Amino acid sequence: MEPIIKQGPKLLRQISKQRQHLQKDIVSGLEEHVARASKQIEAEANRRFEAKLTSVCNHAVHLGGNSGVCSSKFQAVSLPSSSIAKRFMHRQISQLVKPNGNRAFLVDTLGLVRRLEAQGVPSKQAEAITAAITEVLNDSLENVSHSFVSKPEMQKSEMIQESNLSKFKSEVRSDIDKMRSELRRIRDELANQNAETTNLTNKLDREIHALRAQLEAAKYDVIKYCIGTLVSISAVGLAVVRILM
Repeated sequence: MEPIIKQGPKLLRQISKQRQHLQKDIVSGLEEHVARASKQIEAEANRRFEAKLTSVCNHAVHLGGNSGVCSSKFQAVSLPSSSIAKRFMHRQISQLVKPNGNRAFLVDTLGLVRRLEAQGVPSKQAEAITAAITEVLNDSLENVSHSFVSKPEMQKSEMIQESNLSKFKSEVRSDIDKMRSELRRIRDELANQNAETTNLTNKLDREIHALRAQLEAAKYDVIKYCIGTLVSISAVGLAVVRILM
């Protein structure tokens, strides 16, 4: 039992050191986890923002490329002369105003016909060419007006994107703050456990020292009793020997 008591403080110190190393490993692991999570969240936010920006740019480029498709209509125009004349008379007024009442496109069809006729183009062909050009321009303008957004809508979209991004950043900051508070709480718990472990170690050391002192005192008492017993036995033996002799 005495060797076990002697090894007790050493074992307690080893346990305390192992627990301290374990606590340090846990704290460092949590700090690395928080830093890694923060970097991942920031990278995810940047990736989403870049993806949205790239999508908007690609959409704008795609819509800009669609405006060139209307030029193919100019090569496929083959209208009867009567329908061309009617459409020309209708287009000469309808070019100026869109159905919603807003001015959309202004073209001098009569001046264009006169120029073509001055270049030696027959009247019907000049009217057909003018009608085709006007139709292509109107279709292109209508496509652009339906495809692209206005400046207020773009500003509104930017405000919405900025609001969403700020909301996402605030959520990220809130999550990071929660993780940091959790890390502080874990640190406090580990510190409390370390203090409790230290107190327990000190208490066990005191008890072991007291027990060791008691054992030493008991050992001395046993030795004294043994010596007294041996002396008594020796005295009795000598007395018996004298009596017998």
